[in-house]
Amino acid sequence: MSRRAAQHSGATDSLDAALLQVVQESAASRGLLYVLPPGADALWLTTLTGAPREMAVPWTRVGLTDRVAVADAVRDRRLVWVGDMEEMARRYPRTALVLPYDFALAAAPLLARDAPVGGLVLLWPGAHPPRLGAGERTAVEAGCRRLGELLARAPEQRVRPVSQPRILPHPSRTRTPPADAGELAAFIDRLPGGACALDGTGRFTFVTPEAARILGADPADLLGAPPWEALPWMDVPEVEDRYRRAVMSERPTSFTAVRPPGTLLVFELYPDPCGISVRIIRAGLGADPLPEPPHPAADPADATAGPGRASLLYHLMHLAGTLTEAVGAQDVVNQAADQLMPALGATAMALMAQRDGRLLILGHRGYEADLMDYFDDLPLTEDTPAVRVLETGAAQFFTSFEELRETYPHAVHLDGKSSWAFLPLVASGRAIGSLVLAYDRPQHFPPAERAALTALVGLVGQALERGRLYDTQYAVAHRLQGALLPQRLPSVPGLSAAARYRPAGHGLEVGGDFYDLIRLDDDRAAAVIGDVQGHDIDAAALMGQVRTAVHGHAATGAAPGEVLGTTNRLLGGLDPDRFASCLYAHLDLARRQICLASAGHPPAVLRHPDGRTDVLRVPAGLLLGIERQADYPAVQHRLPAGSVLVLYTDGLVERPGLDPDDAVAALARLVARTDPTDLDRMADRLLDHAGEPADDVALLLIRLEPPDAPDAGGAD
Repeated sequence: MSRRAAQHSGATDSLDAALLQVVQESAASRGLLYVLPPGADALWLTTLTGAPREMAVPWTRVGLTDRVAVADAVRDRRLVWVGDMEEMARRYPRTALVLPYDFALAAAPLLARDAPVGGLVLLWPGAHPPRLGAGERTAVEAGCRRLGELLARAPEQRVRPVSQPRILPHPSRTRTPPADAGELAAFIDRLPGGACALDGTGRFTFVTPEAARILGADPADLLGAPPWEALPWMDVPEVEDRYRRAVMSERPTSFTAVRPPGTLLVFELYPDPCGISVRIIRAGLGADPLPEPPHPAADPADATAGPGRASLLYHLMHLAGTLTEAVGAQDVVNQAADQLMPALGATAMALMAQRDGRLLILGHRGYEADLMDYFDDLPLTEDTPAVRVLETGAAQFFTSFEELRETYPHAVHLDGKSSWAFLPLVASGRAIGSLVLAYDRPQHFPPAERAALTALVGLVGQALERGRLYDTQYAVAHRLQGALLPQRLPSVPGLSAAARYRPAGHGLEVGGDFYDLIRLDDDRAAAVIGDVQGHDIDAAALMGQVRTAVHGHAATGAAPGEVLGTTNRLLGGLDPDRFASCLYAHLDLARRQICLASAGHPPAVLRHPDGRTDVLRVPAGLLLGIERQADYPAVQHRLPAGSVLVLYTDGLVERPGLDPDDAVAALARLVARTDPTDLDRMADRLLDHAGEPADDVALLLIRLEPPDAPDAGGAD
């Protein structure tokens, strides 16, 4: 082993040990370790303990903007606690849809030098109290520090995320020493029915002869396999669902299943973090002394190929949940790759859509970019599998390149894969694109797997159609928004300025927030910020008219109260059903004074050169458009050289359940901690602090330069 390989192995061992330590010290049932590659926008699951890999497949890759607890924890750099099923359904509906079981969850960021490098997820059984205990929190925080430090010392652990997370044995609880083997066998034989044990991955580790006879199978065929794979008649959603329920909640459960041709069996499951003990009896009987012929084995090709019905339902549910949250075509590509590839064992994927008689690659995973460039922008006249499935709407499956070449003699084997599935993406009854899944190992694509692929990509096609429509609407909406805001702030001697606009979330709605900086003469300027009610085209159009009116009245040299009063009367005539808030500031640079008037708008914040901040309270007049004869009193404040004026809309500070005055005070404290000499950096920090706002945000920062400072002028 090379020195570098030895170091990598040592770092992996240290991370594994640290994960098991925090799981043990916090008394958690399961633990999942995520890493955040440098510059990446997604977390990758590298290691887990206490749960089978199959249950973690949908969360192998988690985007930082996904509605998932670990994404929130890492993005916001805080611990996220979900105490029960009801809270999970309310805050994270996608997770609750796929895992509707009783358990508690903690997600925490892993930091190195205050930068996120990964995430930790811990789960507890349903009997856990609704709050995280003080000792548990201490253990979690200490574990996060250890893991963060280890990732900082071994950055190579974050460079190449693993495609399959490692499974670690759960740190064993203290157990009673085992009895003599003969006594144990005699004890089991005296119990009615059969007994078996499943490990943390859901596979048989122990089967009594009586259990094997009741199940109609050879013990050698059971050991090392999950029940729903070793016994095809157990491949029903209820069986795997009950198993998942036992794993997640650690509460005993039971179910019945029919062993062909008609034997009803009762399964009792008794779980703990290390595995599940299972008791099996015939329904209505305490014992089953009558011999039964073993059930004939199913065709091995059918038994092992493709996802079973329970797994298919599991992945269908999760894919459906994720795609309902997908925004834009690229988001659909990412979600499809995250869910389809690990669920189906594919190692590469490409998603294509037709446009203007050509087939364009919208996104890919597992393929090199150069190879995708070769196949991108193909004319629909080309005879290729991706084009053919688009034209016919019928999927094509190839178990080998030789088989593919029989159908397409001119095909070239460029990707080095062994098998391929070419699938049409259908929406509104028509094919809109193609999806290619490629496999490193030969796949036989039996009927069950073909049905699974067809069902799964049907969801992708519908989501892609919505995503492309969203992209078109988004581009139009935000071009309109941009056209209504200043393209560039004017240069004003003695002032520097920076502005930002951020739409809320992923919505298509056009906002009514606006800002402006107006140069009146060499010694005077005006600044304005406002928010027109509504999020639609009408609100945007009205916003443009309000901004134009304010700009025009300000240019005449009108006082702040007069500017708002005149604009108010205009707005009442334009649209009597729309209102707007507005804050107008007249800056006298020679006298270093500012005169403010407000129409129901949040107050400005002034940062003094020494770091002190003042919230510039102004008697709030009525919102524009409510009462045509409303008055807008003005208030003057000093504007020291080197001070920074912060104007903003309510999206920057408003949060559910947070008092508005407290929100503004928190903003003032943040402004005090920022560097006043770099307004662009200051603006970015204020927006980052806001996170994902519930409403649009407009932000305007203005700095009165000291006399000896060079004129900075406006900034975009």
